[in-house]
Amino acid sequence: MDKNTTIAFILIGAILVVWLFINTPERTEQTKSSRDTTTVEEKKPDEQTKLANEESKTTSTANEQKEETTLGIFSSQVADSGRIITIETDLAIYEMSTKGGNFHKIFLKKFNNWYSAGIAENGQYYKTSVQLINYSLSNVYNISFISTEGKAVNTNNLKFETSSKSKQIITGEDTLLLTFTMELGPGRAIQKRYLFNASKYLIKSDIEFLGFNGLITDNTYDITWESGIRSVEQNSTNEATYSSADIYYGDEKVVVDAPGDGEKISEDFNGKVDWLAVRNKYFAAIMIPSDPMEVEGAYVEGQTFPTKSLGLKEVYNVRLVVPFKGAEIEKRSINLYIGPVDYDRLKLISPNLTELVDFGSFFGLKFVVRPIAEYLLLPLFKFLNLFIPNYGFVIIIFSLIIKIVVYPLTRKSFQSMKKMQLLQPKITELKEKFKDDPQKMNKETMKLYQTYGVNPAGGCLPILLQMPIFIALWGLFQAAIELRQQPFIFWIKDLSVPDVIYDLGFKFPLIGLQEISGLALLMGITTYFQQKMSIKDPKQQALVYMMPVMLTILFMTFPSGLNLYYFMFNVFSIAQQYYINHKQTDVELVPVDPSKRKKGFMQRLMDAADQQSKQQKNKK
Repeated sequence: MDKNTTIAFILIGAILVVWLFINTPERTEQTKSSRDTTTVEEKKPDEQTKLANEESKTTSTANEQKEETTLGIFSSQVADSGRIITIETDLAIYEMSTKGGNFHKIFLKKFNNWYSAGIAENGQYYKTSVQLINYSLSNVYNISFISTEGKAVNTNNLKFETSSKSKQIITGEDTLLLTFTMELGPGRAIQKRYLFNASKYLIKSDIEFLGFNGLITDNTYDITWESGIRSVEQNSTNEATYSSADIYYGDEKVVVDAPGDGEKISEDFNGKVDWLAVRNKYFAAIMIPSDPMEVEGAYVEGQTFPTKSLGLKEVYNVRLVVPFKGAEIEKRSINLYIGPVDYDRLKLISPNLTELVDFGSFFGLKFVVRPIAEYLLLPLFKFLNLFIPNYGFVIIIFSLIIKIVVYPLTRKSFQSMKKMQLLQPKITELKEKFKDDPQKMNKETMKLYQTYGVNPAGGCLPILLQMPIFIALWGLFQAAIELRQQPFIFWIKDLSVPDVIYDLGFKFPLIGLQEISGLALLMGITTYFQQKMSIKDPKQQALVYMMPVMLTILFMTFPSGLNLYYFMFNVFSIAQQYYINHKQTDVELVPVDPSKRKKGFMQRLMDAADQQSKQQKNKK
């Protein structure tokens, strides 16, 4: 959760406390960095390729010369370049390189890049689709170990061979096996095999050592994913907020998140590892051992880097530590998922992979929020989309349903506050009567509450019970890939980013506001009318204006889908409050039958305090 979101929750909580306070009677003294949302203009694919080629030309010669002296017997297998083999499936285009027997580029055909949002699928995937590999930094999927010569060997730049054709296409339920082999000598080789499935993002990978007994020391080797995955959103700072390296270790997910100050972070894990992932906001690359018990541990390191356009990017290197038993043939299988962080797709692979979908937490109480989002809100959200193709209208219906579900709670809250308002004249009389005896005044006030069956905290509890639902919705709309690049109507072209209607061209000091969101303004206006209907005390009228302004500024940088939800929720709340205030006649201030009266929490506290006071007097 980023600093902006944390501030939002604190502010909303503070507003709720103030709102409840102004609707309850006064008591005596006895009774207490946000990250910039800088817009980052990424290079187009052609420009990226040009820059990458220039960088690789200047560094490849130096690297080759260094490796020839540091890799020992493996120096003869250093490759200066590689042949590209293209595998196209229904979901992705994989460019594989014989240099390292590795992924060179991966294009996801179903997801457009930020500068191609709204462009219909037309087969020009190299220009429009998301590409996830940081190929200009290094190869990603490598094997590393210490040779018996004491050399640190990494297959990153080693020469592999394959008999595969340069381009192959598979569709439907077809599969394709691609084998890369690096021959070190007679009977000595490393093989990397990839089994592609046309309808899945999951790739089965086999790593096999032939005749390597006596060549690897320490009895271990590492299977690595280096250089993370690319930033693919326009706002790289916001994307970096959700980027991390995640590991399922000890039957729970552990998140390693690089600090924003550029300092490197690293962690070691010893023991069984179910899976290890690097992710950005919407996509992930996951290594899943076929047998987690055959993994000795993992290592994760990450760092945040500034971009040339004043944004941020996070790069993670992760590795699985695998035992090497020195057999003539040693084989390990790793399943690779390289694709969207989609709850349903991840669940089909393994239930614990759904932990990658982060729904937020309620003041650290993740076990409260996650079940609500995972088993109630997300299924409802997807069910509605079966009948309503436009996600904007799904959100509107969704907000109406949630409003209906929480209606009993909000109705009880409104009724409790209404009774408190009716009770105010009697409380004022008590204040005047016992103005010189605050303790007596408090005691009589509690009796008054008990007589009429009024709970001073009655308006608070229903709202607190709703908070986990609201926070679960917050997390759902922040991270749901279903909303990515989904348009609504009018100026709202993407429900996953702010709906900017005007750019000021400068930032306001302190608050950092530069872009104006239309839905945030509408949300602020409806908040004003809602406060106007709730706050009747003339002394509190400043809050009617202050709260909407503060919330409007805060929501300016939030996704338009989230702002649309809160705007519609406000509209339905205004209608509901109008109905309760003007159509309901069942709120009356009537004394409760003495036999049915129950002491409230505050009354019990007061009785305990009186009892303690009497005991102290008796001791004296």
